[in-house]
Parts: sequence; C-alpha cells; structure tokens
Amino acid sequence: MMSDAYWMGFALREARRALPEDVPVGAVVVYEGALLARGRNRREQRQDPSLHAEIDAIRRAARKLKRWHLDHCTLYVTLEPCPMCAGAVLLARMERVVFGALDPKGGALGSILDVHNQPGFNHCFQVEGGVLEVECATILQDFFRSRRGG
Repeated sequence: MMSDAYWMGFALREARRALPEDVPVGAVVVYEGALLARGRNRREQRQDPSLHAEIDAIRRAARKLKRWHLDHCTLYVTLEPCPMCAGAVLLARMERVVFGALDPKGGALGSILDVHNQPGFNHCFQVEGGVLEVECATILQDFFRSRRGG
C-alpha cells in the first residue's frame, strides 16, 4: 500500500502542470489503491469559476467509474478544499480527503469551516491535512510572489 506522501507527489505534479496560467493546485483520486483520476486548477484556462483541481479530478473519476458515488475513493489535493469542493466530496460520498497546505482564507476542512464534521449530513468522510505541507505551500507562495513581481 502506497503512503499518503506518495500520492500527494502525484497531486504536486498536477499542480505544476497548472502553471503558468492557473493557481498551482493539483488533485488526484485514488480508488482501492490505484490512481484513478488527475485534476488541476483550470479556472483561467477554461474561464470557469468552478473548475478547481478537486472538481476536475472528481468529474474524471466519476466518468471512469461510470457512477457519481465515489465510495472507497480518496482525494489527494495540494491545498485544503474550499466549501464548494468539500461539498462535492461530501455529495460524491468519498471516503477520505488528504490535503497538503492549509487555506486560512478559504479552507473548509478545518481552517474556516469544518464541512466534514457538520451534523445532519447523510455522509461523513475522513480528513488528513499537512501531508507534504511545505512543498504544497511553497509552490503556491512562489506563484503568488511571481505575480506580485518579486
């Protein structure tokens, strides 16, 4: 069985593929120990505000499995998911989310909200944060530093 750091490495590769036009966030979906789908931020590329890395990967995973129910799947993503993406994980009935860097301005798995622990939902999922946190944060910091000009 591969480690969380191993799979986060794939998500980091996807984040790098988003460069230079999009914020470098990458995601992968792992199903029963195998890589099922990859995704990356494509908001700028496609001019679609909903095309976050998580949404990209979840859509691809659902197409491959030919179902929207993504039980037994783990989402690995370089940045803590926002409310939209955390909601998509919840609705897809995913088993687990593993993220790298915290998102103190928009994170919905502990930073600002705690979507996975809200009472009343018909599903809950496990969350693990901080996997390859330094690497995941650095790629984002470098991107925004370059945008600000230094």
